[in-house]
Amino acid sequence: MFKNLNILIILLFMTGLIASSSAQQMHEPLPPGSQRLAVMVDGNDTVYLAFLRDIYVFPKIKFNSKKQEQFYWRTVRDVKKALPYAKIVSTELFRVNTLLGDIKNESQRKKYLAQYEKDIFKKYEPELRKLTINQGRLLLKLIDRECNSTSYDLIKSYRGSVSAFFWQGIARIFGSNLKSEYDASGNDRIVERVILLVEAGQL
Repeated sequence: MFKNLNILIILLFMTGLIASSSAQQMHEPLPPGSQRLAVMVDGNDTVYLAFLRDIYVFPKIKFNSKKQEQFYWRTVRDVKKALPYAKIVSTELFRVNTLLGDIKNESQRKKYLAQYEKDIFKKYEPELRKLTINQGRLLLKLIDRECNSTSYDLIKSYRGSVSAFFWQGIARIFGSNLKSEYDASGNDRIVERVILLVEAGQL
């Protein structure tokens, strides 16, 4: 896998894909999907700056059967569906921790968390109900990937051991596990590959 191919910047300059623009051109409408370059002037030199996404190169997957190929594309579909919610959890977790830092009274903290949980449930519950069982299971793992903590540990930290134990029991009934951990280099290496390609806009 090759990441951060900085040499592409040099190649872009050499092939003329990044060229100087006049002041008039800078104000012309851009084609859809394109963007203007930043400029850095150093003495008599003008350097054009462009942000390039990471580019990932993996060996081509060789499917041994149609079933294996179908599984791969289902994984792609499920990652695209579940990953945004895992990132939402990570963002909301950071937000909650920041706000809780300003609340010193324990009863007020519990009151805030209870209201927060109610608001979040109301906001996302209709969408989350549309997830398939496999997407729900994947989401639990992706939460661990994005937050560096399993769903079980998160519930335990914010709602207590009893709540964590209760919801783990409910999850087990439906064939899920709140303690699911993400293993990027092991069992979840294909999922990790898909995530990197999706986030890079390559898939």
